[in-house]
Amino acid sequence: MRKTINYYLQCRVLLRLMGGPDKACVHRFLVPSAAGQYAFNWNFYPANSTMLVNILIICLGFAGLIWGADKFVFGASAFARNMGIPPLVIGLTIVAFGTSAPEIFSSAASALAGEPELAIGNAIGSNIFNLGVALGVALVIKPITPPKSLARKELPALILVSVICGLLMFNRYIGPIDALLLIAVVTFFIWKLFRGHRSGEVEAIEEEEIPDNVSTGKALGFLLLGLALLIISAEYLVDASIEIAAILGVTSGIIGLTLVALGTSLPELAATVTCALRGHHELAVGNIIGSNILNILVVLPFPGLLAAGYFDSSLLTRDYVAMMVLTALLVALCYPAIRARRQLGRLSGLAFIMLYLAWFGIMYYQIH
Repeated sequence: MRKTINYYLQCRVLLRLMGGPDKACVHRFLVPSAAGQYAFNWNFYPANSTMLVNILIICLGFAGLIWGADKFVFGASAFARNMGIPPLVIGLTIVAFGTSAPEIFSSAASALAGEPELAIGNAIGSNIFNLGVALGVALVIKPITPPKSLARKELPALILVSVICGLLMFNRYIGPIDALLLIAVVTFFIWKLFRGHRSGEVEAIEEEEIPDNVSTGKALGFLLLGLALLIISAEYLVDASIEIAAILGVTSGIIGLTLVALGTSLPELAATVTCALRGHHELAVGNIIGSNILNILVVLPFPGLLAAGYFDSSLLTRDYVAMMVLTALLVALCYPAIRARRQLGRLSGLAFIMLYLAWFGIMYYQIH
């Protein structure tokens, strides 16, 4: 069905480009195939038209992923609550992982399509975008005061997870053992959260994110609708991304690092800027750090489990290094600011943005 819809859209675009659906015009770019049907005449087929179609599919895929993730979290949270599961458990599992659902499902679809580099590029590229653009833009719009809890919990966890990621990527191979190790780490983190988050304040915050007074049938409907949207949108997004990579003559990892990472990270950008404008400084920074940790621990295991293999060295020497440089900048800025009780201002935001642009420029130069 996916190929049929894509074929139909391409036909419509080509008909528009050729000036109308007359048969003489159609036969200029369609030729009879062996099966008695028509196939594209690739010698005539304009490359720009398929690019436009795939970009349209990718945009629709992003919209489906984001909207589907929202409905999935809503339905799953309400259904779990109706089943008697405590709000704390729901908040630390469904709500927490639901925010990274676009990255998770696009990574799974990439691995199933035999494109592990697209999945790895999505995870690393999303982390680079979160720090370089989402946090950078938020700081430029409004300075943020990093909370003390970052120094004790979130930042050490981010450093540990980032180092583990580098050690696993060092041999340029992601396999089942690497994936299981990452799953073990995220399981340990969840266990620590269950033990550490026992205060009424934390549980009250989490309860606000869980829908109330929703029937079980309605909750299950939203859950299935969101899940279907996530699966279908991820599949279309990955297929269109692979086609764009082929047209541009670049690896799927490049598309994952840029286009896919940008689209799947738009919710983090919106959430971080909104939290900064409303003065929720802890949520603004914590959202970025939490998303980056989950991208490594939850998104990266998919290529290891479903499409184990070697990946391009640039994902390690260029992109992982860029992620670590941005992470190091975050650590270097946050710890002194926490000790001195001062804000991270617009200059800090510009530093993140400039590093992101520098990384993007280096990548552009290398592929051209």
